[in-house]
Amino acid sequence: MFSSKTIRSRHGLFLLQLAFTLIVCAFMVVPVLMSVTAGLTENYFVGLKSGLTTRWLLEVWDLYADSIWLSIYLALACLVCTLILGVPAAYGLLKCNRRWAAFVEEMLLMPVAVPGLATALALLLAYGGSQGFRTSWLFILVGHVLFTLPFMMRPVLSVMQAIDVVRLEEAASSLGAGQLKRFFTVVLPNCTGGILAGALMVITLSVGEFNITWMLHTPLTKTLPVGLADSYASMRLEVGSAYTLIFLMMIVPLMMIIQWVGHWATRRAERVGP
Repeated sequence: MFSSKTIRSRHGLFLLQLAFTLIVCAFMVVPVLMSVTAGLTENYFVGLKSGLTTRWLLEVWDLYADSIWLSIYLALACLVCTLILGVPAAYGLLKCNRRWAAFVEEMLLMPVAVPGLATALALLLAYGGSQGFRTSWLFILVGHVLFTLPFMMRPVLSVMQAIDVVRLEEAASSLGAGQLKRFFTVVLPNCTGGILAGALMVITLSVGEFNITWMLHTPLTKTLPVGLADSYASMRLEVGSAYTLIFLMMIVPLMMIIQWVGHWATRRAERVGP
């Protein structure tokens, strides 16, 4: 049995931890709430007394609708590219020599370690001379894929190592499954959690990526973060805050959908497993 002094001590420690957690949450959430409020008020400097309005949201949509849609297309295209490249690459790293695998993994992490502006400059020097490619959104897509590919590979590779995919493959091979069949029926289903975790990171990073995009964009290929920077630099604070609200309205549902799909896949695997 615990003494009353020990119980009070533990209760006090719990309250202290709770208070610290609430302070940290408030520190992170309050600025976002203030920005959202500014995008819905008639005049931010007057405050809520000036009245609520959706005028700034409509103005942002009229000015930046193309940028918003382009960011969605880029994020989805980046996700498809990282799935096609990242999952087989993680599988290849798992199967190859450890020394070479470590070297290749370090090389793939270079775009993350190097500042985004330096990566963008390298792309401009290498491919900027191709006029059609330079002015296309595909040029930005290349930068996004380079930046986000490690965030797809690392979770998938970690899951493959944790569940011992090699042993599962050996069991499937002993039953007569070929290479492709083992990959699609054994490897991929068992790596669903890592793939979904990587997908969540890729989409959120692609939608919010600024440094590489700012260097690679043209007036016709302006994405959400670049438009957000322009709105804060050249327009009223309410317009920039409304832009932030639209950004949150885009990214939060995407994150929730991917997390829901992940939970659904996990529950389905648990039901099918037995």
